Amino acid sequence: MSIYCRINNLKGMASWLNVQAKEEAEHAEKMIEHLIDRGFKVVLPKIDEPPSNFKSVADIFEKTYEHEKYITASIHKLYKLALGEEDYPGQVMLQWFITEQVEEEANASEIVEKIKMSGGKMSSIMMLDHQLGLRKRD
Repeated sequence: MSIYCRINNLKGMASWLNVQAKEEAEHAEKMIEHLIDRGFKVVLPKIDEPPSNFKSVADIFEKTYEHEKYITASIHKLYKLALGEEDYPGQVMLQWFITEQVEEEANASEIVEKIKMSGGKMSSIMMLDHQLGLRKRD
């Protein structure tokens, strides 16, 4: 997604997506550390090659938003499992992710809505590109 944006001279959006990817990697590491600290063996499965063809930046950010909703649903399933197993440390750790996902979905949704409001006007897309480029790693 970032590469698509860079190729299309939307460096701010590319930067936002890169920051987002790094943040997601940190979230994965947080979950891995939790499992290792509790004595679990962590095995990462093979992942598919990510998509590289997109119709537009609207398509990219709609997919980003849909992915965040998928992650939220996955975390909710894990939390439900932790409740059923009376896994209290797991519940505490997952509560952080539940809270985080509210922010993640809101951010992605806001970008989708701003792109829709732009009506495809390049001047508006360029302003949003600039705004998104201001994001720094937390």
